[in-house]
Amino acid sequence: MKNIVVFGAGMSSSILIDYLADLAPKKNWILSVGDRDLKLAQSKTRDRPNTHAFKFDVTDEMQRLREISNANLIISMLPAHMHVDVAQQCIALKKHMVTASYISKEMQALDEKAKKAGVVIMNEIGVDPGIDHMSAMKVLDGIRDQGGTILQFESFTGGLPAPSSDDNPWHYKFAWNPRNVVLAGSGGAVKFKQEGQYKYIPYHNVFRRTEKIEIPEYGMFEGYANRDSLKYQEVYGLREIPTIFRGTLRRRGFSKAWDVFVKLGATDDSYIIENSEELTYRQFLNSFLAYNPNDSVELKLMHYLKIDHDNDIMDKMESLDLFSDKKVRIPNATPAQILQHILEQKWTLKETDLDMIIMYHLFGYELNGKKMQRESFMVLEGDDRLNTAMAKTVGLPVAIAARMILNGVITTPGVHVPITKEVYQPVLDELETHGIKFIERDGDYRGY
Repeated sequence: MKNIVVFGAGMSSSILIDYLADLAPKKNWILSVGDRDLKLAQSKTRDRPNTHAFKFDVTDEMQRLREISNANLIISMLPAHMHVDVAQQCIALKKHMVTASYISKEMQALDEKAKKAGVVIMNEIGVDPGIDHMSAMKVLDGIRDQGGTILQFESFTGGLPAPSSDDNPWHYKFAWNPRNVVLAGSGGAVKFKQEGQYKYIPYHNVFRRTEKIEIPEYGMFEGYANRDSLKYQEVYGLREIPTIFRGTLRRRGFSKAWDVFVKLGATDDSYIIENSEELTYRQFLNSFLAYNPNDSVELKLMHYLKIDHDNDIMDKMESLDLFSDKKVRIPNATPAQILQHILEQKWTLKETDLDMIIMYHLFGYELNGKKMQRESFMVLEGDDRLNTAMAKTVGLPVAIAARMILNGVITTPGVHVPITKEVYQPVLDELETHGIKFIERDGDYRGY
């Protein structure tokens, strides 16, 4: 009997747990789910056969050691910074591990130890990162197998409200961690490559430079650049590629409005706002504007950022109650924390709301002397508040990879991402049975 232990029972773990709980009695597996909130873990296992919920404190090293000792495979759905401690113990105890998070430098440094221990540490196998890697590699390998040369690779992913739940002027709601949304792009200059030239976008300009993308049946979107596209040259075997660019998708108009917060400094997480709990939303906004007792906050904002009276940016700001006298009521908060709190009041998915994941890849290549282009895109809408598109696209690849490791399909030890055909092809094939399917279109090469 094999024991799978899941650390973390948050929203993205629901479908992962359901998938493995259905398999557990058939495969003679035990599925144990641990979370600091025992009731949450119990709500996910639901007393199904061969499942067990327990209260788990990841900072309790002895408890963590006990749980890993009793497992054949660990799935870490914890915050990303906690994965390395778990991975170190998994390697020491010769236990396999799966996570959906990016490989950190500290995690990559464990590669040799994992190889020597014969342990598989599979990372970046959620949606982004994860499905983006696998779907891109399928196309890239297909073009290269035909003898083609890759000239251009662009990739965008967005977690958005489904059209039926798109009911605010921003056309956006939180489908994943709100803090990550608020701090997006703030980790340093964006890096990418365009027509053979290395390009950099400083944070204060990230949301001013967007790319238009059309998704059939869903309309127009815009993509802004993610932090470092260059590292994927190595990952995807594209060292000599002239153009590589990765980004995030939003509905059109989002980025220019978000840029207001960036220009004001409202996304800064490096200092505390004095007396933050007593501030009104209006005072919070005003704290970034020049002193002028004769002008309203609205006028000062429009003047400072050169926003026209009829610009819909002001409608977007008003929809967040930013000009109201509502109290922040958060002590010792940074600007980013206050902004996140304000946004959560308006952008949290309601019980009846559905989310949506959109992924889009663009490949430019040369084959038999002809330059060509291929687009590959996927759209998935959630079923309900629990069975969200985000939970499906994060949880299912993780669960499938865990099953493949336990069944001896994935055996190569080390710290990995899912970029080999032996991994991505069966995962993508199974994802199609769950409605996660890519559509491809070929056309003439347009360049960047």
